[in-house]
Amino acid sequence: MMKMDNKPELKLINMADVEATEVEWLWYPYIPYGKVTIIQGDPGEGKTTLVLNLAAILSRGDKLPETNKDSDPINIIYQTAEDGLSDTIKPRLMAAKAEHKYFTIIDETEYRLSLTDHRLEDAIKETKARLVILDPIQAYIGASVDMNRPNEIRDLMTHLKLEAEKCNCAIVLIGHLNKATGMKASYRGLGSVDIQAAARSVLLVGRVKDNPTIRVMAPTKSSLAPEGDPIAFELNKETGFRFIGKYDISVDDLLNGTSSASKIEQAEKLLMDELSSGKAVEQKVLGKH
Repeated sequence: MMKMDNKPELKLINMADVEATEVEWLWYPYIPYGKVTIIQGDPGEGKTTLVLNLAAILSRGDKLPETNKDSDPINIIYQTAEDGLSDTIKPRLMAAKAEHKYFTIIDETEYRLSLTDHRLEDAIKETKARLVILDPIQAYIGASVDMNRPNEIRDLMTHLKLEAEKCNCAIVLIGHLNKATGMKASYRGLGSVDIQAAARSVLLVGRVKDNPTIRVMAPTKSSLAPEGDPIAFELNKETGFRFIGKYDISVDDLLNGTSSASKIEQAEKLLMDELSSGKAVEQKVLGKH
């Protein structure tokens, strides 16, 4: 009988030997440390701008939106395959008042980075980064991997999850939505659903239809904490970026480009139209008979 090579060694873990720990948060309840978070939305909705402004806040050690916790500045690795470093990313960081010394980029001039590239782990260890941003996720899947095949993407995401846990850093993947409509947010992400299954937090970024300068980040998956409130921010050509705060909108309405506020306004308009036309008075009079 032939001996099987590379047979995995059996290792058993008894739960009596496992010490319970609490989840550490970069931004409660949206981005946990030691886990993978996905921030997704349609192109041009402000995903990258949002993430860069959050990173700028963290580089200064300032308070994140809707929190009261001050912290020390953290080291950040930011990888982008869509925007130029000197003409796009640097100006954006300058506009966000980021402390540039806390940002590091892995040089991809000769070799493209992938999720399983040893350089990612080496860079995290060398810089002691607490936040890694990969923008967009599609660019870092790897040329040989079909992101629509669960059996191919599952091992890749498992590797990334273990990387985040081992280094205790928050890994944020920025992704686009597919073009399907009328579907739940969990099925709008590009590629296999195993990508989102591997993430402990998934956040959707979209714009409010009746006020396109207002964008909202809303949780669509929160495995480690109760879902947080949607957070709004403004993207204005004249005034730039600013956080607004909590915003009343559902994920479905955000996908459809509507909001609770617009629904109330529509109802008020309908009522005023009815009153001005005299229909409401007529019904009241008929009711007396």
